[in-house]
Amino acid sequence: MLPLEGITVISIEQAVAAPFATRQLADLGARVIKVERRGAGDFARGYDETVHGLSSHFVWLNRSKESVELDLKDADDLALLHKLLGKADVFVQNLAPGAADRLGLSAKVLRADNPRLVHASVSGYGEGGPYTTKKAYDLLVQCESGLVSITGTPETPSKVGISAADIAAGMYCYSGILTALFQRERTGEGAELSVSMLEALGEWMGFPFYYGVYGGTPPPRIGASHAAIAPYGPFHCASGQQVFLGIQNEREWLAFCRDVLEDESLAADERFSTNSSRVANRDQLTAKIEARFAVQPSDEVVARLDSVGIANARLRDVQEFFDHPQLAARDRWRDVDTPNGPIRALVPPATLAGQEPVMGPVPRLGEHNERLRAEVSAP
Repeated sequence: MLPLEGITVISIEQAVAAPFATRQLADLGARVIKVERRGAGDFARGYDETVHGLSSHFVWLNRSKESVELDLKDADDLALLHKLLGKADVFVQNLAPGAADRLGLSAKVLRADNPRLVHASVSGYGEGGPYTTKKAYDLLVQCESGLVSITGTPETPSKVGISAADIAAGMYCYSGILTALFQRERTGEGAELSVSMLEALGEWMGFPFYYGVYGGTPPPRIGASHAAIAPYGPFHCASGQQVFLGIQNEREWLAFCRDVLEDESLAADERFSTNSSRVANRDQLTAKIEARFAVQPSDEVVARLDSVGIANARLRDVQEFFDHPQLAARDRWRDVDTPNGPIRALVPPATLAGQEPVMGPVPRLGEHNERLRAEVSAP
């Protein structure tokens, strides 16, 4: 029996944050019924056509779900939704602020009829305050949270290359739902929870927040290096290749100087004798390291680093990640069906020993319309 088998989730969801939360629930065995706009569906279906003609975002976020089309402005469709919610365990919504209340889908209304319901809302900025109704897209929340200000090069602030704000909100929604279900097992009562993208990403900004507010200056933008640790980041080797490495403590720094750079005196140099001094003299330190690495192929540098236990990595593109030998060795890929043919998908990161996650098909728009309507109308 899967952990969430027997749990029914109704989700009025679109884009990334809420679908990411509910996909985690579906992978654990919950029945997730995705409510989509009649004739149009989740607008993420139209972001691109790169995966056998389907959207890359959509196939990533919506496997193992059932799709039903409803027009929430239609009285009959809204009544059908309320019938579904009367027997559901979890309701998730990321409608525009205030829309759920106007449709009679607030936690107060739904939980009066179904006290065991876990009611979860995802929004951009949360209810209350001047930003309540402000539109919130991932880039914009990355800006408002300060993330863009610390990401990129000294000359150019940059957006993180994935939907960090959406994913953060989705993960906190997912964990919040699990917490509420666990609490319900003890109390018999459901719960109301809300997650905002700004506050979710703000939690992830803990280090730069404390560093900047209490240190007086924000962490500088330094590309793939680390604002507060050195050496940490990319270093050029022979033939222009790069190796990324990170030193975490003085023991590793000494071993790095002695066994990798073969220059133990560097560890005693006042410019580099502590992490703070290495950060202050980062450019000089990088020049010293790259002067040594310049005569060594990257494979040789990696071998030296591995032999001493210094953390390191090569820069992989997405195809190289797909072909990663570690994922293959751990059998982390599965086939997932879509309306246009199978695709490969990673097994969810948190796996329980002896259990296989659902990883069911990606649904066509309205694929389960007739079945769900028949189910609701059945005596």
